[in-house]
Amino acid sequence: MAYFASAVSLIAGVAFCVPVCAQERAVQAMTLSTLFDLADRQSQKVRVSLTALQAADEGVEAAKSALLPYVGLSLQGSYTGNAFMLSRGFSANGTTDYIVPGTGVVPVANGKQDTPHWGNSFTAQVSQVLYAGGAIRSGIRMAELGKEMAELDVEKNRQEIRFLLTGYYLDLCKLNNQIEVVNLNIALTQKVIEQMKARRAEGTVLQNDITRYEYQLQSLELTLSKLTDAFTIINHQMVTTLHLPEHTVVAPDKMELDTEINALSAIAAQQTWQQTAADNNLGIRQATVATNLAEQKVKLVKAESLPSIAVVAENQLYGPYTQDLIPKDCNVNVWFVGIGVKFNLGSLWKNKHNIRKARIDYRQSQETLALAHEEVENGVQANYTNLLTSYTEVKTQQKQVELANQNYAVVQNRYQNELALLTDMVDASNMKLSAEMALVNARIAMLYNFFKLKYVTSTL
Repeated sequence: MAYFASAVSLIAGVAFCVPVCAQERAVQAMTLSTLFDLADRQSQKVRVSLTALQAADEGVEAAKSALLPYVGLSLQGSYTGNAFMLSRGFSANGTTDYIVPGTGVVPVANGKQDTPHWGNSFTAQVSQVLYAGGAIRSGIRMAELGKEMAELDVEKNRQEIRFLLTGYYLDLCKLNNQIEVVNLNIALTQKVIEQMKARRAEGTVLQNDITRYEYQLQSLELTLSKLTDAFTIINHQMVTTLHLPEHTVVAPDKMELDTEINALSAIAAQQTWQQTAADNNLGIRQATVATNLAEQKVKLVKAESLPSIAVVAENQLYGPYTQDLIPKDCNVNVWFVGIGVKFNLGSLWKNKHNIRKARIDYRQSQETLALAHEEVENGVQANYTNLLTSYTEVKTQQKQVELANQNYAVVQNRYQNELALLTDMVDASNMKLSAEMALVNARIAMLYNFFKLKYVTSTL
């Protein structure tokens, strides 16, 4: 976009330096891409989401296992005590008629009945669900959507960490630039003091004038100390986030930032950013997945009001045979194959509220998705406007630096020719420093707004 064409020249010439205290430590030049790669591998937040993704992947396989047949095996050994037979009047005396097929009635004395003691049982059962009202398919689809949500969580955490590191990175750039500006002004002030001392020897400058400028020098050195300390704090936060050795000092890579700045000269129109956000924004994508999950939840709840049908096959081998009046010390094998139908009649009146709730949740998820689109649209518009504003601010600050430098040169010349007061010289120096610092901040702010626009569109 031509509107940003001159922005490159405003920032590209800024050099980066490392504070003196940092130079005693392990300085490591890094690009944003390097920081992003380190964050993907070492950020604790990303690691947590990656572990959650692995769990979601296993959840999909677990849900698919519901399509497989059920196979159950049961093996049991037991000790059976003697049976005790009573009459219908609960008397242990007398006999009970026992009908033996083919023989007739055989009287059996009541009381203790000898029973085979050692028993065994082996059962094998196989069942395959044929129809479950769509519950299994909905469960699998919900697990797949859960995995998709976990993938989006990983990407969201990556974007958040990258944006956090970008902020730290640009803060380091700003502090480096401010340190350079202050160092230049310190050198300039020291030169002025030397000139004043030379003129003092000639008797044309008062000691009070030198003292006031030495006070200016002390203020600049204090500012430099504060900037150096701020650099140390930001660097420590970045190193901690990336789990790097504590003594590491991150030095921003000027070439990569120049490349990013050059991209501002061809920035796309707002509508293109809006479309990019609609396609890529993680908040919108997560809201879409949540809507699909709510839809599947409706189907799953409805399935509870439908019958389930399964093919069942079972084989039983057990002994002794104790289901008769006279136990038999033998093994009996029984098998069967059939179709089972199960239907919970109570769900017809108990499940209706669950269905209504699931439908309301689905409508809520649709409204949430619409809200996400609205918020992202507003976010893109606001950040795009901020980017345009920051460009204007950089252009304005550049002009102010030019004017401040011209004013400083004029006042310095007048002061050397004894046509201006020392206070005028100090004011001009302060104006020059303030304008240069404001330009540095404006340049970094423009880069920050550009990266924030990429963050809002989830393309950082």
